[in-house]
Amino acid sequence: MNSLTPFPIAPQMHEQVAFHRTELSVILGLYGQMVAAGEWRDYGISCLKEVAVFSIFRRAAENPLYRVEKRPKLRSKQGQYSVVGMDGQVLKRGNDLKMVLRVLERKLIRTID
Repeated sequence: MNSLTPFPIAPQMHEQVAFHRTELSVILGLYGQMVAAGEWRDYGISCLKEVAVFSIFRRAAENPLYRVEKRPKLRSKQGQYSVVGMDGQVLKRGNDLKMVLRVLERKLIRTID
């Protein structure tokens, strides 16, 4: 006997790119410092098919100030991590997340009058 299933078999789910726990630890460490300094107030995480994005906001209703992106397909070319500014300009790119995030740490250092 043939038994027909009432629901079609789902097509294969595509893989999503996501940040690993250690990567999130590094990003959230910097995020915490910037929140304590009063610079940042909100964040969002998107896990898509080819890219994972950590968006940083000054206020929740605005466009992100910065985006930390992870694109594993660029690992052997330009580096899988990048920091993108509000205007879409890539500020730093590379394979070492801590080194890439240093471009944002410089924003924390200010001169004191």
